[in-house]
Amino acid sequence: MMPASETAYQKIRAFILQGDAVPGMQLTEEKLAEISGVSRTPVRDAVRRLENEMLVIRSASKRLSVADWSAGEVDEMFTLRAMLEAHAAARAAQRIDSKALGALRAQNDKLKIAIGKSPPDIAAFLQANRQFHELILKCAQSPRLSKIMPALVEQPVVRRTAHQYSQTQLNQSAVDHDELIAAFAAKDVAWARSVMTSHIRRAFHSFSESAVPETEN
Repeated sequence: MMPASETAYQKIRAFILQGDAVPGMQLTEEKLAEISGVSRTPVRDAVRRLENEMLVIRSASKRLSVADWSAGEVDEMFTLRAMLEAHAAARAAQRIDSKALGALRAQNDKLKIAIGKSPPDIAAFLQANRQFHELILKCAQSPRLSKIMPALVEQPVVRRTAHQYSQTQLNQSAVDHDELIAAFAAKDVAWARSVMTSHIRRAFHSFSESAVPETEN
């Protein structure tokens, strides 16, 4: 059986990342205990982990809220992500095997099916996209990257999600993935690094274009 603190962590994290919480939303231990179905003590343990991941923040008056960031902070997150994921792609290009290539193609096929629906199945898109990138990270065979990347990748989701991406932007993600697979199949380190960098920078601009300015909220 999963410990109560882990249950609280998983459920609160999902509440934040799946778009049920809005940036800046105030959180209370009572509310979080209700969401997770556990007592307040394991909620406190979960909150400490989420603070370390920068998914929740605590004000000077000790009030908790869902994290929100400025445009500059989001830009920095994507810049760091591009650097790290490009490095992961370069390592993966050197180490990937035919089985892993097949798994990447299968995930991108799932992604294409999700975005081909009317309307697009965004939940399935996000799942396939996440698993695609996790496979690349696994192929990179870097324990350090595996510890650093997950929180960095998911932080911007707190503010805006793929629900606001256009059909063109969703389609472009699948195209980028196809080119990454081609680079991996060729074991071309420079190509893989370049495609991943442009993929993440494109994601940043798609993210920025879909964001609603604070003054319009």
